[in-house]
Amino acid sequence: MLLFFSIVVFLFGLIIGSFLSCVIYRLETNDSFLKGRSFCPNCKHALALQDLVPVLSFLFLRGKCRYCQKTISWQYPLVELATAILFVLVFRYFGGNILAIVYGFIISSFLIIIFVYDLKHYVIPSSVIYPALVITFSYELFEMWNLGYLDLGGAWNLFLGILPSFFLLAIILISRGKWMGFGDFELAILMGLILGWPNILIALFLAFFIGAVVGTALIALGVKTLKSEVPFGPFLVIGTFLAMFFGREIVNWYLTFFLLQ
Repeated sequence: MLLFFSIVVFLFGLIIGSFLSCVIYRLETNDSFLKGRSFCPNCKHALALQDLVPVLSFLFLRGKCRYCQKTISWQYPLVELATAILFVLVFRYFGGNILAIVYGFIISSFLIIIFVYDLKHYVIPSSVIYPALVITFSYELFEMWNLGYLDLGGAWNLFLGILPSFFLLAIILISRGKWMGFGDFELAILMGLILGWPNILIALFLAFFIGAVVGTALIALGVKTLKSEVPFGPFLVIGTFLAMFFGREIVNWYLTFFLLQ
């Protein structure tokens, strides 16, 4: 039964992933994603139903538009697959808690949009981060309110979760925005609300570590230089998902590794 529902969630994730690519594109063009049919970004031809099947349409068309034969970005199938996989992880992580699963789907969708948009444009759109902050804070507040009184332990955990984000703010102020942008600080607050304490520390550590490894590799390959910009938002998003799903395992591995030294 778990396998059946996981497959259903995976297929649902593919559909939502296709929708998220549409949202990302229309954020780039300042168009509403609530109106109008999907169309080819090159020739502007409206897409037929058979052009919109997640992943399969891309494979069947061999990565080219049916109408103008221009290459379709790999962003579309990759976002669809990533969304599907993350939705399955959310479904399995939250178990039978329907509200938590829906919340996980929504927040994962926001984080995917932030990942792709920041990777492409080096900016985290306020039209995405602010609704995500409101939804996450509202959900956490609802979770903390237990039997008519506020869970002070949960509130303290939330406060500690947000606190490390000011480390990023300090970096922004010291570098005058040259090392990272204000959107990264806002994303770190969102991470703190999602993860709480101490998983936020794991997420930030992983973000900086992975960012350093990737940055070094890009410089070594000649793709970037020491003066080149590298968006930090995608690494923060990766750190968030890793800490969310595997935070306990990472801590246990870390402690075991050092205890055995």
